[in-house]
Amino acid sequence: MPAHGSQQSRAYVAAHFALELDGNREVGLFKSVEGGGVKTDLIKYQLAGDHKTYLRLGKPKYEDIKVQVGMAMSEPFYNWVSSFFSGLPDRKNGAIVAGDFHYKERARREFFDAMISEVVFPKLDGADKNPCYMGVTISPERLEYKKPGGQTIRQAERTGQQKLWAACNFRFELKGFEDATRRVTKVDSFTLKQKPIEHWVGGARGPVKTPGRIEYPNVVFYLPESNAWPFVDYHQKRVIGGQNQAPARLEGQITTLDAEGNELFTVELAGCEIFNITHDKSDASSEEIKQVKVEICVERMAFTYMQIEIED
Repeated sequence: MPAHGSQQSRAYVAAHFALELDGNREVGLFKSVEGGGVKTDLIKYQLAGDHKTYLRLGKPKYEDIKVQVGMAMSEPFYNWVSSFFSGLPDRKNGAIVAGDFHYKERARREFFDAMISEVVFPKLDGADKNPCYMGVTISPERLEYKKPGGQTIRQAERTGQQKLWAACNFRFELKGFEDATRRVTKVDSFTLKQKPIEHWVGGARGPVKTPGRIEYPNVVFYLPESNAWPFVDYHQKRVIGGQNQAPARLEGQITTLDAEGNELFTVELAGCEIFNITHDKSDASSEEIKQVKVEICVERMAFTYMQIEIED
């Protein structure tokens, strides 16, 4: 019978990826994870008339960690995302754990003083029944590789929740256009960014990262042309007519749902303005319903997670 140590050294297929935050081992499971490596630049130098080139290692550089998440994460993670949407820096220590098919820990990377620097919200489409996954980029100040302990990943019970969020289950709302937004068929993917600023201090091996300015993206949605007149009329008055004093800026909300219609989380939109309306190409041979693309700018966003009960 092989020894326990040899079992740990066998090759394996990484089937499960878990996140730990601030000592909490039950944060959740990823769909995928990439990056999170440590590299350094090579410093080259020569001596006087010597033709040889000498090499030495520079300071370490820690790569960002990019993860894809569905609904298999728990409240601490989504609270972290919520702080990012609000532009509030929130540093976390944690670990990325890779497990085999039996949820046994086989690889471990720990990160320190990490911030979220980017969130990619996926495309929502009423005709797409595939699961949705949100992309999150984590920017750590320091990374360390740790020898795996072989313990069981404790989030196994959340695996069934990973696919609760489907692209077709959503609700888009814009105050003042309630009737029209009920017919929204699609919302394009959008990305929030907050690029960290690096500060090098003395002889420190790595930089101190501070959060930069958060960049809120434009939101693009689509609806049938037959239902788009309220937006076209508003756009005509504000842009063509120049009525820029009233009414006040628009507010809206994107709500994601599970198959039973229960709310998963919401993205609130504030300080919105319609600045572009584009009509589909007119083609006599097309049999598709003609759509109108509406693009709005957004000054602020907020993310709210709805607690999901895990069924045994």
